[in-house]
Amino acid sequence: MPEIIAYRRPFPGTQPDYLFPAYASTLKRAPTQPLVMLPHTLTELTGPVFGYDDLQATDHDLTKQHPADPIGERIIVSGRVLDENGRPVPHTLVEIWQANAAGRYPHRADQHAAPTDPNFTGAGRTLTDAHGHYRFVSIRPGEYPWRNHYNAWRPAHIHFSLFGSAFATRLVTQMYFPGDPLLPYDPMFNCVPDERARNRLISTLDWETTIPEIALAYRFDIILRGPNETPMENRK
Repeated sequence: MPEIIAYRRPFPGTQPDYLFPAYASTLKRAPTQPLVMLPHTLTELTGPVFGYDDLQATDHDLTKQHPADPIGERIIVSGRVLDENGRPVPHTLVEIWQANAAGRYPHRADQHAAPTDPNFTGAGRTLTDAHGHYRFVSIRPGEYPWRNHYNAWRPAHIHFSLFGSAFATRLVTQMYFPGDPLLPYDPMFNCVPDERARNRLISTLDWETTIPEIALAYRFDIILRGPNETPMENRK
């Protein structure tokens, strides 16, 4: 029989609760019964895997995916994917998606009264290198209203998805920008109980990797386990 491996539970306070009343939609979707933890066998842990053949040349550069340049402030977002001991996690598929500079997604469900950008799809993907590094070129996303409560606005943010060796090991999180005045008012950001864990969702200005006269750079390291684990939307 395939070996059954139990995953270590996250450290208390580092991950958001499924039910957080200030985040209104959790009232409808939070589990009402204890979760049933399904064991992961060798099949779930080893496939399918992702490789460089799954990537296009412009997947990591969201400003080069269309005939013309997108509108907005260009940014570089880079960092490392690490385990709890600071060791790099190589060849991991990292995907991002985000709103455009006006705070709108290219999706029919987004009816925010802001302009769309035909030259910005807002999605990218890349693989970490042998040292766990990843890098994206993009546009700084805009804030947008989201009707969670009166005068609710989401801070500028970028969604991250990380795949391990298989679909069953996918993790999802969000990256925020330093100094954003909307962070104290955002239930999604504040649903992480531990303040230090919350602050790990905020990127830092990375002066060394800026491109002079073209783009500011931000660093966002992602730690998958342990007391310094990055908060994830789908881990409890």
